[in-house]
Amino acid sequence: MTATFQPDSPEQVVEAVTWALSSGTPLSVAGRGSKAAFGRPVAAAQGLSLAGLTGITLYEPEELVMQAGPGTGLAEIEAALAEKGQELAFEPADLGPLLGGPAAAGSIGGAVACNLAGPRRVKAGAARDHLLGFAAVSGRGELFHSGGRVVKNVTGYDLCKLLAGSFGTLGVMTTLTFKVLPRAEKTRTLLAYGLEAEAATALLCAAAGSPHEVSGLAHLPAAVAARSAVGRVADAGRPVTAIRIEGPGASVEYRLRALAALAGATAAETEELHSHNSRTLWREIRDVGLFGALGDRVVWRLSVAPTAGPATAAAVLAQLPGEAFLDWSGGLVWLALDGGDDAGAAVVRAALPGSGGHATLVRAPEAVRGRVPVFQPLAPALAALSARVKASFDPEGLLNPGRMYEGI
Repeated sequence: MTATFQPDSPEQVVEAVTWALSSGTPLSVAGRGSKAAFGRPVAAAQGLSLAGLTGITLYEPEELVMQAGPGTGLAEIEAALAEKGQELAFEPADLGPLLGGPAAAGSIGGAVACNLAGPRRVKAGAARDHLLGFAAVSGRGELFHSGGRVVKNVTGYDLCKLLAGSFGTLGVMTTLTFKVLPRAEKTRTLLAYGLEAEAATALLCAAAGSPHEVSGLAHLPAAVAARSAVGRVADAGRPVTAIRIEGPGASVEYRLRALAALAGATAAETEELHSHNSRTLWREIRDVGLFGALGDRVVWRLSVAPTAGPATAAAVLAQLPGEAFLDWSGGLVWLALDGGDDAGAAVVRAALPGSGGHATLVRAPEAVRGRVPVFQPLAPALAALSARVKASFDPEGLLNPGRMYEGI
């Protein structure tokens, strides 16, 4: 069983990393550990938990900025923001249940380290786009800072973009400062029934390219839609295509009518969901909760050009038992598969379009994640660059070694 440090101050993080450096002991770095099963297994006899670095240390609602320790729960942050009518616009997913853990266990540090973003990414961007600044400890045992408390505060390299999505392999974050945004006054979701994936993607792309500022674009096959807790989705008995609109009341109503007319051109029957049911549906999509009881199935996340989403999913499902749904206008393909010993990696990656794309194995047993590349394999030049970046921050390879790529 791995022994674990749990520092409660940045100084103690420095001490822990300095000890690891002097003793040559790799560290398994985690926020609250809710996403420990996401990524390659880390071979480290010593853990470093950031669950003790908690608390909102600064919140200026009028400036749309918040600062917190990396172990601060997302639930705590979202509750504080809700009191002021604000939110994390990048809509971080709660992957706990998908990964076999409890719900609402994630931290802000984990969300940023994994660069999580939900359906609203099509409008608001990913976690890295909302990170204004941070303090972190490098693998050299040195505390360093980047960014600040305002959006236009970039000097030198934008390390926020580098640390976000690095899965704790470059530095141990001790403080994060991030942008928050007002919560929409009204939310509506337009449902279009009966469209197959190609026609649904065409509609979603048309909506995305319209002037109507949509904030969610998903397509659910009938079997996937049937698991929703929202009656108008679950009871449809056919595929459901969903388009979310948010904003001031009058604007939402106008845009909803315009998008309904756009959907009407496909001859699809349409309905609308109001705020409560909209939130439920998009939370199910965000948290990948519509695959039901997964059992031994693995889950893949594919990022492709939106128009390639339906064909990519179909190519995989023609060879492996499973199911899929589409988010981000078809640009994000979620797959639940009976993947076999390699989790279906050969089939999944061969199905990626020639124009590009990448596939990430989000859920699989530890043994499978140890022998199959979890993240899209890097081209040689990019792999060499990644190794140099890792060496500059963590020359001894102590921080989450191999979590993303073997040997890095």
